[in-house]
Amino acid sequence: MEWLKTLISRPSKGVSGKTGYWRTFKPIYDRDKCVLCYECYVYCPENCVEIVEKVVKIDYDFCKGCGICSEVCPANAIEMVKED
Repeated sequence: MEWLKTLISRPSKGVSGKTGYWRTFKPIYDRDKCVLCYECYVYCPENCVEIVEKVVKIDYDFCKGCGICSEVCPANAIEMVKED
């Protein structure tokens, strides 16, 4: 995983600020479907996808609900669901 961090220039977390109450959809991660490709981590524009001990963690404080992580996931391990 360290090699991945050195290849990618990541923005600071929350560069656009906390999401607040305006997010419409949020990503839900299914660990059982995940193939550990880390595409979600690579493409998240807000740097709110983290890999902790080979498990994807999404920081909902900063997630804008753009759905990019869900779109790039080859295993369909991330589903966008309507925010409550």
